[in-house]
Amino acid sequence: MKKSLIALAVMAAAGAASAQSSVTLFGIVDATIAHGRANGAGDASKTQLTNSGYNSSRIGFRGTEDLGGGMNASFWLEGSLGNDSGVAGQAIPTGNQTAVNAADGTGLVFNRRSTVSLAGNWGEVRIGRDYTPSFWNLTIFDPFGTNGVGTTMTLNGPAGGLASPAATGVFVPNGSRNVIVRASNDIGYFLPANLGGIYGQVNYWMGENVSNGAVTEDDGKGYGLRLGYGSGPFNVAVAWARTNYGITAPGVGGDYTTWNIGGQWDFGMAKLMAQYARDKKDSTTEIDGRGWLIGALVPVGAGEIRASYSTYKLDNGPGADPRTAQIALGYVHNLSKRTALYATVAHARNKDGASMTLNGATVAAGSVNFRSTGYDLGIRHSF
Repeated sequence: MKKSLIALAVMAAAGAASAQSSVTLFGIVDATIAHGRANGAGDASKTQLTNSGYNSSRIGFRGTEDLGGGMNASFWLEGSLGNDSGVAGQAIPTGNQTAVNAADGTGLVFNRRSTVSLAGNWGEVRIGRDYTPSFWNLTIFDPFGTNGVGTTMTLNGPAGGLASPAATGVFVPNGSRNVIVRASNDIGYFLPANLGGIYGQVNYWMGENVSNGAVTEDDGKGYGLRLGYGSGPFNVAVAWARTNYGITAPGVGGDYTTWNIGGQWDFGMAKLMAQYARDKKDSTTEIDGRGWLIGALVPVGAGEIRASYSTYKLDNGPGADPRTAQIALGYVHNLSKRTALYATVAHARNKDGASMTLNGATVAAGSVNFRSTGYDLGIRHSF
């Protein structure tokens, strides 16, 4: 009798403990038929089955434990999926630098987010790999959410896709989105959610290099902040970030600084969005880039029309300043809360030496000032 009572007490205690914490498996599988073409010299079109045309394909685990007194601890582990080929993970730059770990990308790695947090009425401290403060404005105030062929030029431009071949990757990290989107070794503080619509965060990320006095000892170290106000149909935010990179040769390295502002207004019949971004690289020759977007989301029955116009210009020093303007139009039809069909078309026009192509289209080396068109057709399922 006593053993039975003890067993029941243990089971009740275990049930009470487990009720205070939870772990969730979540993810998105997004398959896309993508086509791109250009009309430059030696142009070649490309059609492929890829992924993440509407939402980024991913798989993740997240959990929360109630610590009492209004405090909780949580974790978030999220990795990318290439469901078109079954590949999981993606190479992660070492210490926020341009080099990547050789072992990454061969299996599931939590490259999208890998954090542990402690939160309460005072806010949240989050540690690990996470989004940079300045990226949030680019994706939240983009009708296409920086996914697929409709992605804003304010993201594609500084990531290295805009410029002519001689200037590709002019911003660091060269030819990638590295700290433009996420930073590893990050410590972030987020304001609490009870400030009457005011929200914000401040982050510091480490380069994790040896302190030996070398010009590269601070490579990959940076910091950023974001402050916004959202209430009812209105939302606006401004962000700033800077990452250090030593100048090792003319045109190589240089600290990268970015700031942007974005906002939206939900009129019910349509949600209007706009953003402006400015980027700078302090190299042997200072290089500036700037761009803007205006767009809209229009609900139509069970679906939504998405539209945007974005442009980005690169100040490449003396001579022409390459620029690309893109118009994008799409439609998403929700079959349920978790499953959607979508289609997107985008058209980019290059000027003054720019060489942007869409959806993998190619042109001959040195071809500039041409136009490119891309199409996405896909299905997204979340779980």
